[in-house]
Amino acid sequence: MPLPFLTADRSAGTASESPLPYDDRDRWRRPYRPGPWRVGGAALALLLASFVLFGTVLIALTGSPDSAVVVLAVALAVIAGALRMLRMGVWVSARGLRQVGFLLTRTVPWQRVAEVRTAQQPVRWLGWPRTVQGQALRLVRTDRAPADTPPLLTTHGLDFLNRPMAFDRAADTVEAWAAEYRRG
Repeated sequence: MPLPFLTADRSAGTASESPLPYDDRDRWRRPYRPGPWRVGGAALALLLASFVLFGTVLIALTGSPDSAVVVLAVALAVIAGALRMLRMGVWVSARGLRQVGFLLTRTVPWQRVAEVRTAQQPVRWLGWPRTVQGQALRLVRTDRAPADTPPLLTTHGLDFLNRPMAFDRAADTVEAWAAEYRRG
């Protein structure tokens, strides 16, 4: 009896188009997987938080409760930062396109999207000020100049560094969502 889920001996081409049977297009979804740099950074932050939580327990048992509360607050801030780092990226739904940053989230309805295109340009390397030549997925809005919007995805970001095929798939997926929902 064949099982309905994807197994190692079954090719991915025979799997259904929709990854989930209840594919709700109104839910916000990331059209790509988080990259190893993002996941690794979050894992290191959570490892640091575990050491800080262990320190909180030691301080609570041996020291003052006020110091333990301060160290607990630091641990919770590190955990919240790691979880926020995992949420960062581009999300799409039938309502629009959402770019989630560490401190700021921008949502653009599909009616304001003029075009989503890939461009060859200098991009930031892992978000640092150093720029290298790469590709960027650019959002052209109807209500702003193209230079006013930061790139949605880049080939040298946390999700796509050394993964050009993953960038191409993600860019094609976001462009397909934009083409489908700009038409109405």
